Amino acid sequence: MFSRLLRVQAIAALQNNGKNLSTSAQSNAKVAVCGASGGIGQPLSLLLKQSPMVTELSLYDIVHTPGVAADLSHIDSNSNVKGFAGPEQLRDALKGADIVIIPAGVPRKPGMTRDDLFNTNASIVRDLAQACAEACPKALIGIISNPVNSTVPIASEVLQKAGVYDPNRVFGVSTLDVVRANAFIGQAKNIDPQSVNVPVVGGHSGVTIIPLISQCKPSVSFPNDQLKALTERIQEAGTEVVKAKAGAGSATLSMAYAGARFAFSLLRALKGEQNIVECAYVRSNITEAKYFSTPLLLGPNGIQKNLGLGSLSDFENQLLKAAIPELKKNIQKGEDFVNKSK
Repeated sequence: MFSRLLRVQAIAALQNNGKNLSTSAQSNAKVAVCGASGGIGQPLSLLLKQSPMVTELSLYDIVHTPGVAADLSHIDSNSNVKGFAGPEQLRDALKGADIVIIPAGVPRKPGMTRDDLFNTNASIVRDLAQACAEACPKALIGIISNPVNSTVPIASEVLQKAGVYDPNRVFGVSTLDVVRANAFIGQAKNIDPQSVNVPVVGGHSGVTIIPLISQCKPSVSFPNDQLKALTERIQEAGTEVVKAKAGAGSATLSMAYAGARFAFSLLRALKGEQNIVECAYVRSNITEAKYFSTPLLLGPNGIQKNLGLGSLSDFENQLLKAAIPELKKNIQKGEDFVNKSK
């Protein structure tokens, strides 16, 4: 039998990323998952259902969501789960949400880039952002749908046109890049990955992913050839999974884990817990790119303070230089999509 104690310990570790879990954050919160029936949405919803910080879990997708909700409702945790299916129920799903997590969209297949997903996922994120503007304009929104470098600008433009945009409340969930960096460095150095913390900045695809290994805690170092190989593995880790699944999908379980970690950090900050820091892709003036991922101090209203880039090594400065043009192009593509579709 699966031990309740083990289950509680496991979810507590995820919620607090290996730190002591504060119980002060355990109060009413509604979390909506848009895309809850998919490969990311189902395991993400499972993790959220187990958290004592989530009192209402609202699941939305175009199909199968009532079944997913019924399945999760049999889990003996205290959160109430409701499923909503189809565009006519979308606003009911979002009404009163404190946090909205959006993994909706089609997954990558072998040979596809994140940009290949653009036309389908751009429309999905646009429509979900419009619904958020109408049903939960003050919610903290975490966008997982790829290509994140473009979908976050799409959501931001939609919210801005609706007159409810707050750049402190819209996040591209790039936590998976951090999780991967922590895991790969832990493996390389034979240390517990849960004790590793690597800021990953920039964007969420290819050369825009910039792991700041020089700022890793605990401090680590690698010969130049190993550093380059490790950085490239972090940048292309999504493709590693797509190839390994051989047409069966993309990173779903690790993305669900990372999405849950980010949602839990938002919940803890929302309820007033101090010193909650996560990297995320947000509207930013840190670089020339209008959107950029950096470590963020989170608070009850979203971003409390952008902690910036810190001191970069020569190698990391070169990575930054390579990332900016690609980011600018991705951002422009997202903004143009909204402006040309109206």
